[in-house]
This record gives sequence, structure tokens and C-alpha cells, in this order.
Amino acid sequence: MALKREACDIHFSDCVRARANFCCEFCGKPFKGRDQGIHCAHIHGRRHNSVRWSLDNAVSLCSYHHRYFGENPTEFFMWLEKHLGRWHLDVLLEKKNAIFKGSKYIKKEVADHYRTLLAQFGKFDKDGTWHPHEFSEEDRPEWVSYN
Repeated sequence: MALKREACDIHFSDCVRARANFCCEFCGKPFKGRDQGIHCAHIHGRRHNSVRWSLDNAVSLCSYHHRYFGENPTEFFMWLEKHLGRWHLDVLLEKKNAIFKGSKYIKKEVADHYRTLLAQFGKFDKDGTWHPHEFSEEDRPEWVSYN
């Protein structure tokens, strides 16, 4: 079954993958860009609207490791704890439990926010290949962590 992806989901996913420079955060395998086998993997599933579009609730994984961790949630948690830290996961759990209604207005705001954020850090060409802007170490935004 295909996921229903609205503009807010698409732009959020692009930002998560761009943050990792379109590399798998687990194995480091690089990809050229959108639709090339690199996924936005939510820590807490998309049904939790309070963290659905939160950058701290997603990592970039290759399709193999996204599937592998989906089938092995204990190993996923152990890797996340090492990769992000226990404190990060504890705070994220608190955020996940908050009540949040995703109205049309909120979804539009989320889409606009991530579309604007993504444009600051790079662009896609016609075939979906990602081209990041060049940043010096001092100027690189905090959310962009190139491998």
C-alpha cells in the first residue's frame, strides 16, 4: 500500500535526507538525491502528528536499512540510542505523547516551512538529483550534518 504523501510530507522528507547529504546515516552509503533509494525514516510513526514533521523524529536510511530496522525494532532503538543519545529519545517520547491536530492550515505551514528551509541548503535538478550549496565549516547550518 502506497503512503499518502502531501506537500508537507514531501518537503519534510527532502529536508531530512538533505540534512544527511542524501547518505544513509547507518551505513554511510551515498545517493544522488530524491527517489534514489534513500528514505526518510520516522522514529515514531507518521500517525503521531505531534512529531510527524519534527526533524528530531526522523533519520535518513537506505531502503535496505529502513526495512531491516522496521523488522528489527529493538536493534533500531539500540542504534538510535547510540546515534542520537538517550536524552534525545526521552525528549522525543514526551513530544510524541502530546495532542496535536494536523489541520489543512497547519499542513500548509509545515510544507511552506520545509520548502523554504530546503531551498536555503540546495536544490534538485530535473531528474531529482540533489545539489547542495557549498558552505564553509563556520557557515554550515546546525541541522545540516554532512557525513
